[in-house]
Amino acid sequence: MDRFDELNAFFAVVEASGFSAAARRIGESQSAISKAVNALEKRLGVALLHRSTRKVTLTDLGRLYYDRMRPLVDEIQVADSELTSTTLEVSGLIRIAAPSTFGRLHVLPLIPGLLARHPGLRIDMVLSDAVRDMVEDRIDLAIRVSPVEEPDSVVRRVAATSLVCAGSRRYFEQHGVPRTPADLADHNCLVYGEMTDWPFVGPQGPFNLPVRGNLSSNSVETILAGVLAGVGIGMFHRASLVGEFQQSDIVTVLDDFVQQPREVSLIWPKRRFVPTRVRSATDFLAGALAERI
Repeated sequence: MDRFDELNAFFAVVEASGFSAAARRIGESQSAISKAVNALEKRLGVALLHRSTRKVTLTDLGRLYYDRMRPLVDEIQVADSELTSTTLEVSGLIRIAAPSTFGRLHVLPLIPGLLARHPGLRIDMVLSDAVRDMVEDRIDLAIRVSPVEEPDSVVRRVAATSLVCAGSRRYFEQHGVPRTPADLADHNCLVYGEMTDWPFVGPQGPFNLPVRGNLSSNSVETILAGVLAGVGIGMFHRASLVGEFQQSDIVTVLDDFVQQPREVSLIWPKRRFVPTRVRSATDFLAGALAERI
């Protein structure tokens, strides 16, 4: 059996945490995957995996082998791709993940242009405010508008936006306008996700202020709907309020205290070969988002 087939089967089992999931991922039968991994272990003379009915995990030697071999095989695949990319058509499936509101406003409008440039592409858009596990969810390219806490991933920063505190005029007519962050103690602050501390900048530098209110959600769209309905004040990325700023009812407050930028980044999964189609899509979206935001 080809050594690369053995390695690819091993990598797939590790990254999918099981033989059946690995088989689905690379389009092989479960028995073929099992045979390839067994052949690899036999050739090396060591056990690479702990097998149980619930899950498959790496042995200590398996972890050392995976960490050493995964980057080497990736480099070989990248070299092959660079050599053939000038002759191969950019085609195939790309799974792109983006935050729901940002994706709807800024990424989806760019997809027709991407598909027109590369008609052989197929796009699977995953719009979710949750930070997805890129390997587990088979994400080829992620777009983030938040700090990236994945040091092994490839990160390309393409644009920047800022945070804003916003509410409706009717809310402020009923409850008054906060003049300083401390005034938010008397206001209904709508909380997105776990963002119960809002970041501000004062004379002494950056600080976080605890806020609370009667509506919280893991969806920016829900918080925005609450603000539009006059329920309370929300904290948003400015890029997520492009359309809403065209409505005279929505205004920002505390602008002098909200000055922390947020980078828009394109991310590739850690230790994964990046196909030409993903690189091409990344280049297109990087340029288009930089012009748009």
